[in-house]
Amino acid sequence: MQDLYQIVDARDTVVGAKPRNKIDFEKDYFRSSGLWLTNTKGQVLIAQRVLSKDKDPGKWGPAVGGTLEVGETYESNAHKEASEELGLTGVKLKMGPKMKVIIPRHCFCQWFIANCDKTENEFTLQTSEVEQVKWIDKDALFEDVRINPEKYLPTMPLVLEALYPKS
Repeated sequence: MQDLYQIVDARDTVVGAKPRNKIDFEKDYFRSSGLWLTNTKGQVLIAQRVLSKDKDPGKWGPAVGGTLEVGETYESNAHKEASEELGLTGVKLKMGPKMKVIIPRHCFCQWFIANCDKTENEFTLQTSEVEQVKWIDKDALFEDVRINPEKYLPTMPLVLEALYPKS
């Protein structure tokens, strides 16, 4: 049996569920969660998607991200994905902003923020999802996304703007 993912309306109210291969990414809104990991050095953990992914292969993005299945909450999904993708458990999540994304796919993404001082080699990567991870200085990340946007998920500039709003 295929996993069923939550389908929502334009206000993030659940209206149904679909298997991944039946989601119309140009019309259907789905729910996702993201985990933004920082360390005490002021760095951000970014993850490269495996090269075999059907959406955005090899692109760099936030440490963790996942699509909510039926029965999950944004927070339970973030914990599950952190455990699956990075082997990270027991981390305290702080709720961050929620984004409504229209391009390249329609979704709502609830962000969570956590601190972690593991080295890159201490994470247990889910090889079907994550190619590699690296810590990067926040300012260097902003600059690299600006100069080399093709290396990152198309939503990365929006993510940075949401997580680090200009005052």
